[in-house]
Amino acid sequence: MSVAAAFFYLFAFVLVASAVMVISSRNPVQSVLFLILAFVNAAGLFILIGAEFLGLILVVVYVGAVAVLFLFVVMMLDVDFVELRQGFLQYMPLGVLIGVIFLAELVLVVGAWVTAPSLSGMVATATPGDDALTNVQAIGRVLYTDYIYFFQAAGFVLLVAMIGAIVLTLRHKPNVRRQNITAQVARQPEETLEVVKVRPGQGL
Repeated sequence: MSVAAAFFYLFAFVLVASAVMVISSRNPVQSVLFLILAFVNAAGLFILIGAEFLGLILVVVYVGAVAVLFLFVVMMLDVDFVELRQGFLQYMPLGVLIGVIFLAELVLVVGAWVTAPSLSGMVATATPGDDALTNVQAIGRVLYTDYIYFFQAAGFVLLVAMIGAIVLTLRHKPNVRRQNITAQVARQPEETLEVVKVRPGQGL
């Protein structure tokens, strides 16, 4: 069995196992940890087939989206942080296990890259017959030429969704003093400084 096949079976097994744990775990925190593990192993499978751009986007975008999702959930549900910190230690073994799996996969990938540098040339190229064009360059050429309007429309939709999430989670407290720039600029010296004459032997 080749090294590429061994990595495929490794990533595929961990991906399927973590996906099963995502839907079978009753604890939402554990489900999120297994979901992040599934994303990382799916990114490894993408890199094996030569789609390194999709693999990196899967880690950067989706793992970041999961973190932002839980941030908004905490903001909207008003979670008690004291109670949340009390249950931190019970998630420690699971977090350590996932961290060990991450570390083992990184060691195996880096070790195979150092010992067998020709392995990186075995992946599929972005366009057949054009070895000089990388995967990122091929996607960028198609995305910013043929689908530029759809790309801009998708960005606009995401911008509207982000503004909507901020508006939904923004809360104004009634008894908080806020800065009024117009009142500060229009303020007169007599409103700012008050001269008080104090007689000798008397205080304010």
